[in-house]
Amino acid sequence: MLKKTDELPLLSRTPAKWAREAMVDLIALLIDHAFLEMKAAQNAMELMTRWPSEWTPGWVEAMTSVARDEASHLAQVTRLLIRRGGQMERGHKSYYASDLRRLVRSGKTGETLDRLCVSALIEARSCERFSVLAAESKDEELGAFYKALHSSEMGHYKVFLKMAHKMAPKEEVSERWQTLLEAEARIIAAQPPGCRIHSGFSGLASAS
Repeated sequence: MLKKTDELPLLSRTPAKWAREAMVDLIALLIDHAFLEMKAAQNAMELMTRWPSEWTPGWVEAMTSVARDEASHLAQVTRLLIRRGGQMERGHKSYYASDLRRLVRSGKTGETLDRLCVSALIEARSCERFSVLAAESKDEELGAFYKALHSSEMGHYKVFLKMAHKMAPKEEVSERWQTLLEAEARIIAAQPPGCRIHSGFSGLASAS
């Protein structure tokens, strides 16, 4: 696993066996990945425009930068998918992301903070999963692809968390972040196994 993954505050770690099982159906994994990149780009653009009265210095620049990166990743994974004989599907559901977003509080300030924290968590978990996939892939092209994406997702995680700290006092952000970290560990552990970036694994171990 890439050393930088140790920087992530996730309260559970994905075992290598998860990657081997997730790559059993590589086309299904790439389709799921493509949809996640699409939704990540949409999320960044929605965050940019949803609360214009709360724009802080660097807000627009940060969100558009993330959206551009995610759109580029979508193009890359789609090309990889097509070259390997797959194609995009019409429907897609990410239960992991949906479960996390149910934790977002309503109300202007609280909702913005929670949306940023949840976005940071999804990026952090994706970063960790890409690291495991890169390490376990026997496919040179796929391994290099996920290794490159790992660095980008690490940057996005830090951007969202940095913006969260601009939205609320440090103590409030820290308390909410810890609550959501604990929830994320439960949610990822409860996901069914399968060929998805955020699929579950019954042997997921808690971080020490």
